[in-house]
Amino acid sequence: MSVAPRLRSALAAVAPRRSDLRADLVAGVPGAIGSVPDGMAASVLAGVNPVHGLYAGLAGPLAGGLASSSQLMVVTTTSAAALAAGSTLRDVSPADRPGALFLLTALAGAAMILAGILRLGRYTRFVPHSVMIGLLSGVAVNIICGQLVDLTGSTVTSSNSVARAVEVLAHPGRISATSLAVGLAALVLIVGLGRTRLGPFAAVIALVVPTAVVLLADVAGVARVDDAGAIPQGLPVPALPELRNLTPSLAFGALAIAVIVLVQGAGVAESAPNPDGSPADADRNFVAQGVGNVAAGLVQGQPVGGSVGQTALNVTSGARSRWGAIASGLWMAVILVALSGLVGRVAVPTLAAVLIAAAAGSLRPGQVAAIFRTSATSQVALITTFTATLLVPVTQAVGIGVATSLLLQLNQEALDLRVVVLEPLGDGRFVEHPAPERLPDESVTVLHVYGSLLYAGSRTLAARLPEVRGSHAPVVVLRLRGRMSLGATFFQVVAGYASDVEAAGGRFYVSGVDPALIEQMERNGMVPLKASLGVFEAEPTLGASTAAAVADAGEWLVQRKAQAE
Repeated sequence: MSVAPRLRSALAAVAPRRSDLRADLVAGVPGAIGSVPDGMAASVLAGVNPVHGLYAGLAGPLAGGLASSSQLMVVTTTSAAALAAGSTLRDVSPADRPGALFLLTALAGAAMILAGILRLGRYTRFVPHSVMIGLLSGVAVNIICGQLVDLTGSTVTSSNSVARAVEVLAHPGRISATSLAVGLAALVLIVGLGRTRLGPFAAVIALVVPTAVVLLADVAGVARVDDAGAIPQGLPVPALPELRNLTPSLAFGALAIAVIVLVQGAGVAESAPNPDGSPADADRNFVAQGVGNVAAGLVQGQPVGGSVGQTALNVTSGARSRWGAIASGLWMAVILVALSGLVGRVAVPTLAAVLIAAAAGSLRPGQVAAIFRTSATSQVALITTFTATLLVPVTQAVGIGVATSLLLQLNQEALDLRVVVLEPLGDGRFVEHPAPERLPDESVTVLHVYGSLLYAGSRTLAARLPEVRGSHAPVVVLRLRGRMSLGATFFQVVAGYASDVEAAGGRFYVSGVDPALIEQMERNGMVPLKASLGVFEAEPTLGASTAAAVADAGEWLVQRKAQAE
């Protein structure tokens, strides 16, 4: 197919349907309004001017919505991505932080696009559920602790969010009663309106009403958004991020943000199936979130990803296609042109209240309890990731959580390894028995292994194979059906065991061997292993190759006895 037909086909796939357009445009209104407090709050977490969160709320839904495979997913600011960005940039000077943020966002987007092109969507399953819950729980607690300072108007000297919260609580005399009252009023409005028809607009009302009271009553001592910098009016002017801000830390942070966004986005896509029943393409969603980040970086925005809250709002608001998300970006453009001047007047304690309420709502105690009812591996992974998120930057906490989980999993698989004996019944079937401590003399022993044979599993196998010493002319058939690839440690262990069997006057076989595994064995010098190794390739009929190996071994024993006589 030439370029022109492909282009027409792509445009037709994303073109709005007239029957759905009105519903999608209406659904985009609460999304855009909700993106105002969410975007501003995300900028607070990233440590930059709130306008950059609003710019991200413009570019992310537009670019991500056009490219996404999940039609109802909204690509916009998320707390996890914002906190990860803030962790990456915390050592960057305030003057250089915006430029570094734009480059960080674009780099994260490029990494996501590359992940989609390389079709890495299937690898999101390697990030354990316990790690993600630990990370998101840690992010939520981090946000709550970090925002107590702005909620109370306190002054602190600590940099870690938990330490800042402790300092606030330890020095109540530093708390501004006025700021605290404004923040608590916002929290009351969010909680009180959350379960009413005004629920989708609760965060906006919580920003507007207390701020209006502060302005009309001319209350002094309450920080405002524009105290940290002027909020420009109008749409952002696209510009290329400056490469002079590139550092190894920034590059690593971009990769970590990409991982966080992609894994979280995969969960969001599952929660919002396509209205037409078409399956979501994880790799295309990777590209869509990457495109959204590149677009956000070009318009001075911050990292974006599939948003749980905004996607749920898009669905409940009646969106019928991808144009519900796109419309929220279009309405955000209207807000930036008409209302950005008012954004700077928002009271900072109300923003802190929005963040605290959102973070508290994102906690999943039921899922945490479910994890604690499962294995110790999951428990340790959750606790480790949660603790790391509180103590170190989020970008490092992700790596610590995944590495801990993988190590625990590998250790558990090694401990769970079990060696059994399969006794032939003569009709092609086998009966399973525990493996003996020592190989019996002049008889065939069929061994089957349950569990992983990679890494430490092979060392465990060496310890659990029946003892060869003291045996006379033992014959071993090791069944490998279902093993597609094995490591160097396994080949070293099996070669040593086969040599011991041969030294005892016996013979060693492997059965059920996949052709790809035979090639791997040849590369490792195991075919032939002197004269003692018999290799029987896997057959379509289960047990056929093992039965053939047992028959061959029986004939060898008969011949050996005949020669001895």
